[in-house]
Amino acid sequence: MTTQTVTAPAATGFADLPGLMSLMTGDEKHGPAATSTLDALWVLYDRVLRVTPATVEDQDRDRFLLSKGHGPMAYYAVLAAKGFLDPAVLPGFGGYDSPLGHHPDRTLVPGVEIASGSLGHGLPLGVGTALGLRAQGLTDPAVWVLLGDAEFDEGSNHEAVAFAGATGLDRLHAVVIDNSSATHGWQGGIAARFAAEGWSVATVDGRDHEALYAAFTAVHPGRPHVVVARVEPKTH
Repeated sequence: MTTQTVTAPAATGFADLPGLMSLMTGDEKHGPAATSTLDALWVLYDRVLRVTPATVEDQDRDRFLLSKGHGPMAYYAVLAAKGFLDPAVLPGFGGYDSPLGHHPDRTLVPGVEIASGSLGHGLPLGVGTALGLRAQGLTDPAVWVLLGDAEFDEGSNHEAVAFAGATGLDRLHAVVIDNSSATHGWQGGIAARFAAEGWSVATVDGRDHEALYAAFTAVHPGRPHVVVARVEPKTH
């Protein structure tokens, strides 16, 4: 199995993403988990992240870590729309010889920063990435981690939230997709948990692109930043 070759960006937009997602068939699609992230992923890659197919190895690129790795169909569709992937590989999703696994693999998919799918790992890895960039004196790259609300059933995330706030990792950003999947709740909501640890916080409609963009680009000097994107509750 070889790494998929990067191709030139396709002339596609948000309206084309459902069609790209429809090319991926088979079992274990985790459709609701994928579609809950679609709008946030698109706004990030279309308007916020400083990374392109030509700069996936550049030291000063922004890093995007998909912690919510159980539903990567939306992620693959966005990467294809932005030219990181050839759309021709999408129908092979989940196949034995396909680079597109049911969990993303950083060694097989251009632009993927971490292999994910084991819930609760992404934010701690994001903290480590932000610390590593800081130690190297690289202050321009931003680190973005996209999580699902159910991941906060894992204690590792709470440790990461506390550490990032205490150390003022202001190049670290978290996007929490809240589709009411969590087993446990938090008094005052998810954002309150981050705020208590010193994070800058915003809660928005996860389907409103302008609201997402405004929240993603909010100024937060000296503090990490989290955007809680509320979407319709998961029903199955």
